[in-house]
Amino acid sequence: MILIIGGRGAGKREFATTLGCDPEKTLPALHALEPLPSLKDLLNYEAVICDEVGCGVVPMDRHDRERREAIGRLCCQLAQEAQAVYRLQCGLAMRLK
Repeated sequence: MILIIGGRGAGKREFATTLGCDPEKTLPALHALEPLPSLKDLLNYEAVICDEVGCGVVPMDRHDRERREAIGRLCCQLAQEAQAVYRLQCGLAMRLK
């Protein structure tokens, strides 16, 4: 499994295809899922794409803060299990792992 993170509109989906990931086996928006899937379920994908949620203004709403924290922790777990982790910024990929 490959984890791809980055800001909204940074080119994460297009980058996944350049890596040869099958769009049918790619989760395009982990951050948008409610409820969040388990780590075990996510490991079945070729690639998992998630917007970065830890940068920017901290939400005032408690639920939003807790959700952001949960997404961040899940991405940390995914990063540990992933074969590769990429961060995209301005359409440029940086391999983190």
